[in-house]
Amino acid sequence: MVLMVHGSVLDQRVDAIVNAANSTLMGGGGVDGAIHRAAGPRLLEECKRLGGCPTGEARVTGAYDIAGVRHVVHTVGPVYDERRDGRCASLLASCYRESCEAALGVGDRSIAFPAISCGVYGYPLEDAVEVSVDALRPYAERFDRIVLAMFGLGEYRRATKVARELVPCREQPDGLELELP
Repeated sequence: MVLMVHGSVLDQRVDAIVNAANSTLMGGGGVDGAIHRAAGPRLLEECKRLGGCPTGEARVTGAYDIAGVRHVVHTVGPVYDERRDGRCASLLASCYRESCEAALGVGDRSIAFPAISCGVYGYPLEDAVEVSVDALRPYAERFDRIVLAMFGLGEYRRATKVARELVPCREQPDGLELELP
């Protein structure tokens, strides 16, 4: 099941949550900072040992103090540049694929994503939803649950509008289910 919800990635009941990280993996603002605060100082210590992460790749750590979550998958999305739109889309799609592969590699069966690169990195949300849906198609059957968490209500409304235009969808009590064949 692929589900789009209004809320924080930290509020999802999943094995792995995805952190829209910066390349140092040392924490930052937005979802990155929130995940580091929720996980506690051991997350930063483990991230220091990883030596960073290039754009489009993913790294897995423990979730530490985040209740009910086994792993944090850190991925670095592209800083959007409309002159390099195709390259940005390719890197963003890689973030979703690499995060899924990393989570599957440690035995996770459910994963939640924030809107990668859509904050300070400037990726247009509507375009990012299209990239994420296409990238997640091959993983819909491999996970029990994939969640796309849209933090703001406006973001959620815009994202669900795009999703409905791309794929068949069904309203569920906790969000919009995307039917990815």
